[in-house]
Amino acid sequence: MELFLAIRNVKILKNFCFSEKNLYFCPNIFPNFKKKMDIFQKIASKTTPLGQYQGIGDGYFLFPELKGEIAPWMFFRGKKMLTWSLNNYLGLANHPEIRKTDAEAAQKWGLAYPMGARMMSGQTEHHIELEKQLAKFVNKQRSYVLNYGYQGMVSIIDTLLDRNDVIVYDSESHACILDGLRLHIGKRFVFAHNQMDSLQKQLEHAAKVVEKTKGGILVITEGAFGMAGDLGNLKDIAAFKEKYQFRLLVDDAHGFGVMGKTGAGTGEHFGVQEQVDLYFGTFAKAFAGIGAFVAGEKTIVDYLQYNMRSQIFAKSLPMPMVFGILKRLEVAQKYPELRTQLWSVVAALQNGLREKGFNLGKTQCPVTPVFLEGSPHQAANLLVDLRENYNIFCSMVVYPVVPKNVILLRLIPTAVHSLDDVKMTIDAFAEIQKNLISGKYNYEIKINPLEK
Repeated sequence: MELFLAIRNVKILKNFCFSEKNLYFCPNIFPNFKKKMDIFQKIASKTTPLGQYQGIGDGYFLFPELKGEIAPWMFFRGKKMLTWSLNNYLGLANHPEIRKTDAEAAQKWGLAYPMGARMMSGQTEHHIELEKQLAKFVNKQRSYVLNYGYQGMVSIIDTLLDRNDVIVYDSESHACILDGLRLHIGKRFVFAHNQMDSLQKQLEHAAKVVEKTKGGILVITEGAFGMAGDLGNLKDIAAFKEKYQFRLLVDDAHGFGVMGKTGAGTGEHFGVQEQVDLYFGTFAKAFAGIGAFVAGEKTIVDYLQYNMRSQIFAKSLPMPMVFGILKRLEVAQKYPELRTQLWSVVAALQNGLREKGFNLGKTQCPVTPVFLEGSPHQAANLLVDLRENYNIFCSMVVYPVVPKNVILLRLIPTAVHSLDDVKMTIDAFAEIQKNLISGKYNYEIKINPLEK
């Protein structure tokens, strides 16, 4: 059954117990089946992939505090550093026209208005106007503004599908997509990242399932992948639509405002925006704000508006942010040179690093990953050296987010970085790579990052 014609509410049966693993959740029927454990006791003894680093360099490696005006140079632990970790692609966070609008809107409306969820008391003409402008910008019939991107994506997936439908998704999909998948009670198949042979194989599996269930197929991928910077193969994915009759949902958080001739996103970049059935963009990256939107056919977006639990039961996006995003959208279109400047910085940074022999993977967008080889211990020492001796602040990722013995330094260039910033960074990276190879980071660096 065609997915968009079959969307409907799903009533989930609760407290069922047909297998041993579910018996634990039926205490009224089998009160002594398993020994109880206090929830807090369980958590206190539990180790998670990121939680294993808790208490080791808190405030330095994890949850660091950057201070000062949002800009390429900010303060970290009292020291001014060149910063490559801000989601501010177009440099809009401190653009004078935007700061003026943000301030005036906050002065006029305060941060509380409107009160309540949009369905009840939080609807305004300005939210509606923003939706009209966004739909026009990304060339879709209708858009719906969401209070938060993460919640929005989870709720979109939950709302669109029922137990008869099948999801096929990219293995490198963002956590918000994976959390949305957890709510889906039907089948789901994962294809190897950007591998079209794998996608076709999973589509064949999905087609066999929906032939029996009479459901539909939803393919989910990203426009620009935020960790490695490579683009989703939207053109190749779209080429399968006619044969397998699926709908395509694209999370373009890192592509919206940046990719394409006008900044309308990765679909525009590949010339397949009309093949993207649901386009999802956030305001947290290129637009340096909060919130998100979903755009597509009017009938489907209308359905989402009346059924997305994360929006129906949550407060409306505050008015200062609504006015702020309207101004950001205006400025992004009014000053295309901001996008031009961004890509000039991106080219200088990525080309310069590649010329020095650095591995940047397959990035095709501003996200600039630098892959090095080393242990978490070496990575920690490297990061301390980079910050304390070279005055450069960037994010670092190690195992289990990336494979063992891989160090990923993630740089986010913006339109307000300078070519001098780029040169300083390339020179510093060349030196830390020599230090890594020479074994300098095999031992404890004498600087204690926790000492101010």
